[in-house]
Amino acid sequence: MTASAHVLLASAHAGEDTDGRALAVVMATEGSTYVRAGAMALFGPDQTQVGWLSGGCLEPEIARRARHAAAVGAAGAMEIDTRDDEDLFAGSAVGCRGRLRIALLPLDRMPRWAQAVQAWWAGHGALALALSDDGDVRVQVGEVSLHWSLARHAQDAMVGLAGDVSVPPPARVAIFGAGPETPTLVRGLGALGWHVTVVERRARWIPDTDIADAWLMQAPADALRALHPAPDAALVMHHHFEHDREALDALAHTAIPFIGLLGPVRRREDLLRVLPTSAHALLLPRLRSPVGLKLGGHGLEAIALSIIAQLQAWRHGESA
Repeated sequence: MTASAHVLLASAHAGEDTDGRALAVVMATEGSTYVRAGAMALFGPDQTQVGWLSGGCLEPEIARRARHAAAVGAAGAMEIDTRDDEDLFAGSAVGCRGRLRIALLPLDRMPRWAQAVQAWWAGHGALALALSDDGDVRVQVGEVSLHWSLARHAQDAMVGLAGDVSVPPPARVAIFGAGPETPTLVRGLGALGWHVTVVERRARWIPDTDIADAWLMQAPADALRALHPAPDAALVMHHHFEHDREALDALAHTAIPFIGLLGPVRRREDLLRVLPTSAHALLLPRLRSPVGLKLGGHGLEAIALSIIAQLQAWRHGESA
């Protein structure tokens, strides 16, 4: 469900603007579908859209119904079923053969929605969304609990709203050290829903624009004490031997399960030699070095892609 991260963040701003936007939430799926339960898309009155619930084939109808729900200020629901063999052989099938049940929520009737999203992005817990058929909407994120009673759009009365979905908090990665591949790496991870913090003290690598969710100009040990919640993964890539040694030494004493080190095997062995022996046993079970999958290619874009691919596979339990 990582694709929901940028949609949720956009929806927080939409809820604050009260400009007639609707959040479409997939409550249940069956068969072959482009997305799974918990996927979201945001539709605005000016034809804007954030997120996709299909490869584009279903979007016009979803957008029309979502914008209507926002315009009338009532919760809506729709079901899309593309499993019919007749459609397939008549040439009108859309590609996937499955069923989607979608809730349509007018955000300007849901005050403080942004508070729940911000708590979710801050890592306070999963975003649990529960709906009832009569338009009762509840959201829970950690200690944040909100409730709205929305009118139910009569046009959608035959489709049930009831159900619940949970969007896990975003995975968090701390990148220790910046270099030429950092902007590409950060943007790629951000697009996949990762919360990215860069820890770098050298002024030459500070970007002109905010490319990361946080940028800490601190020593690695100080940064690790400041990061709450703790990162799920850490990348060490200063392109500087002593800075990498310092970061690995600090990371050895954490419980972060994925630690990636940029550079060849020989460099890893040199770094391990200068670290305290006690750090080896703590680091080695978690150390991915050289970090990144062997995808082929050279240069900063290929390096960033290989690291993004390995992190994404690890996060979802895929063998790499």
